[in-house]
This record gives sequence, C-alpha cells and structure tokens, in this order.
Amino acid sequence: MNASLIVGAVIVLLVLVLVARTVNVIQQGYVGIVKRLGEFHSVRQPGVTFLVPLFDSMVTVDIRETPRTGDKQEVITRDNVTVSVNATIFSQVVDPKLALFSVSNYFIAIDQLSRTTLRAIFGGMSLDDALSQRERINAQLQAQMESVTDKWGIRINRIEIVDITPPQMILNALALQKQADQEKRAFILKSEGQQQSQINIADGQKQAQIKTAEGDKQSAILRAEGLRQATILEAEGRAQAVATVYKAIKDAAPDPTLVSILQLDTLSKFAESENAKIVVPFESAGLMGAAQALRGVLDAAPSGGKP
Repeated sequence: MNASLIVGAVIVLLVLVLVARTVNVIQQGYVGIVKRLGEFHSVRQPGVTFLVPLFDSMVTVDIRETPRTGDKQEVITRDNVTVSVNATIFSQVVDPKLALFSVSNYFIAIDQLSRTTLRAIFGGMSLDDALSQRERINAQLQAQMESVTDKWGIRINRIEIVDITPPQMILNALALQKQADQEKRAFILKSEGQQQSQINIADGQKQAQIKTAEGDKQSAILRAEGLRQATILEAEGRAQAVATVYKAIKDAAPDPTLVSILQLDTLSKFAESENAKIVVPFESAGLMGAAQALRGVLDAAPSGGKP
C-alpha cells in the first residue's frame, strides 16, 4: 500500500516536471530562443509556447531598448591632457540568434567596445574640441560601434556623453580664461555703448542746430516780410498823406500871402528845435519879402472897428 502511494507520487511529480518543461510563458518584451539537443531550433514570440521535454531548452532574450552607463575611464586627448569620461549607450537586440551565438556576452562586449572606441576618438581630438563638440563625439562613437555590433545582432540607437572632467589644474585655467573673456566682452560692450552714446549726442546736437538754423531762417524771413510790409504801408501812408495835402492845397487855391505864412511857420519850427545849427533856406530874400507882404496886409486890415 505504501509502495503504491510512493510510485503514484513519483509519477505525479514526473508529470508535473514534464508539464513544466513542456509549457512555458514568454513575457512581453522578450523572445525565446529554443535549442534542441544543443543546436538552434527556433525563435518563439511572447505568449504560451510548448517544448519537447528532455530535448528542447529555451533561453529568453530581452529585446527592449536598454540604457547602460559605463564606468568613468581616463582617456588622453590629442594635446596630452588626461580627462575622465563616461557615456550612456542605448542598445537594443534586433537579432536574438546572433546576440546569443555570435558573442559570448553582448553586454560585456558592448561595454568593452565603448571603452576602446572612446579612447580612439578622444585621442584624435584636442581638449577644447572635446569640451565643445559633444554631438560630434556621440555621432562618431555611434558610427564606429555600429560597424561592429551589427554583426552581433545589436543595434546602437544613440549614445550620450554623460560627463567630461578635465584635471583640476585645467579647470582652474579654463575658469581664468573664461573670466578674462567675460571682462574683455564687458570692456567691448562698454566702449561700444560709449561710442553709441557719443554718436547719439552728436546726432542730437546736429538735429538741434538744424532746427535752430531753420528757426532763425524762418524768423529772419518773417522779420524781413514784416519790415517789407511795414515799409510798403509807410510808403503808402506817406503817398496818401502827400496826395491829401496836395489835394487840399490845390482845392484851396492858395495865394502868395498864404504861402508866405506857411513858410514862416515852418521856419519858426526850425528855430524852436533843439539843434545847435539852423539851416536857412536859400530863398531867404523871398521869405523877407513874404514877411513884408504879411506886414502890409496886417497894417491894411481894420483895427477892430476903430477909425
């Protein structure tokens, strides 16, 4: 009775083992590489897959993109400067068969390949180029690694340089150089600002002088125009006054006696002026005659009704 139970238990255990070896589940993002009697047989996709017990074995391969950041390593640039550098490599298995059977361990192989390629690339570049041309380094590193990893069934999607660290002495020198460049740029900007300020001031003065000259010109034109108008009006006024006086004299038909009176009145006004000299007209004899004539007229006039 006990022997039959033991045999039954062994048979059940063997069945379970056979079922476990026969039925396998492959997770999404992986593929299964089936080997039959040690040789490659097939590639199984994600899901449930069945194997032949005792003859088949299966290895799962991750076909997702895998980022791997390498350890820092010391490399020497073309100008003999030692820098510490590391990079992150984004790789992906595109041919699981080649990844398993063409290289013993593709993870280690990619890491070692990246190290040797980094040394070769940095050895052909100066420190300044290495610090300023990371995109170029990434592209060269990816191109050179892909030429090898394609034979392994591995695709290099991209490579990113994580850090480039020069020695502290070089960092101090770069800091001083950066400070000198900033001071130089500040002096240049300051001088350009002063130059532009002087140009703006000169332009402002020029515009002000132009405006002042235009104002003076316009003012002179207006003054000349006003003087011209005043002269014309004064001349017209004098002409009208002369015409009026002439017309009044002509209408009055003056006799020699009235003319003599007017001449004497004019001469008396000359005598009353503050001038130190009095100009006596050439016709003084005529004036004397006019005075005599006036005296005669006054003597002949009635003496206010008295006999």
